[in-house]
Amino acid sequence: MVITIPRLGNTHMAMRALFDAFGIACIIPENNKAVLQRGTAAAPEDMCLPFKIMMGGFLGAIEQGADTILLTGSCGPCRFGEYGELFSRLLKQTGHPADVIVIDAPAEIGMKTLLSRFGRIAEASRAPRRVKIAALGQAYQILALADALDAAAYKLAGYERETGACARLLAAFRREMRACRGPEAALKVLESYHRQIRRIGMDPSRKPLRVAIAGEVYSMFEPFANLNIEERLMRMGVATERLLTPTWWLRDLVLKPLHLNSPEVKKRSAPYLPVPVGGHARETIAHAEYARQSGMDGVIQIFPMGCMPEIVAKAALHGVDVPVLTLVIDEMTGDAGYDTRIEAFLDMLEARRRRAKRWA
Repeated sequence: MVITIPRLGNTHMAMRALFDAFGIACIIPENNKAVLQRGTAAAPEDMCLPFKIMMGGFLGAIEQGADTILLTGSCGPCRFGEYGELFSRLLKQTGHPADVIVIDAPAEIGMKTLLSRFGRIAEASRAPRRVKIAALGQAYQILALADALDAAAYKLAGYERETGACARLLAAFRREMRACRGPEAALKVLESYHRQIRRIGMDPSRKPLRVAIAGEVYSMFEPFANLNIEERLMRMGVATERLLTPTWWLRDLVLKPLHLNSPEVKKRSAPYLPVPVGGHARETIAHAEYARQSGMDGVIQIFPMGCMPEIVAKAALHGVDVPVLTLVIDEMTGDAGYDTRIEAFLDMLEARRRRAKRWA
């Protein structure tokens, strides 16, 4: 078995380490314009950007030797629920057949089916059971530490004394993580960079703009899918926060069958969007409400063209008393117009802050 997975933020770091420990070969697709163009050519026209990026990545990974695709399942009435079946059919049609394993909620596919799908992966590993169990814990730790490092860098970028210090640290971290193999090596790298970020000089007297990033999860988590918006904002001296991370997403996925997931999300979003509409629309609303309560300057909502849950969330966001910039992304989105809209939004937030200070 040679596995490939979608490249989604920091998840590939944890999954690569996990499969290294299992002794299973894993090919992580690269996300770039060539991959997107290839996926767009193979995908149905009305499919959203995440599908097209994944499709291009899977085609390349299969050509490198992957024979199995590992995906998570749906999150309510969203096209993501059709991804597994569509990938299987389209890859076969293009002469790139692969075994698609979808890890979905027990309520959707049944516990017996879920365990059998996990079993297909476990059976391909010759590692002892104790090693597999330990590796699962280490993989989660890698994901949590990587997400925490990102969150710290994005937030501290607005306060750094030396412009670009946080961005350079993240770039060096990602380069080093590409080269390391195994959970132990990955954890050592992460611990080193957590120590380094604590040594970056900060100016607490600064008052940077504080912006929350919300929206569809793939578009938030995967830098290529959002045109590296967090790094762009770092260069502009903006402190950003994102409540949803791959760690949060994984924890939410595990707790959802027990109905113990995200009580704060449901509480914050209830006045604006009391019913689930699929995807992570309620999380978008909850994050905007959190930004308002925390005194943040604004919210940037990001989602792929045609994302139905986020279109509903966009309408509901009008009820939250916080400035919102909505960025809708597809394969035609260009850098120039993207930068112009972000810069205009930040100028508006600065002007709003000056007016509030004048009237205080």
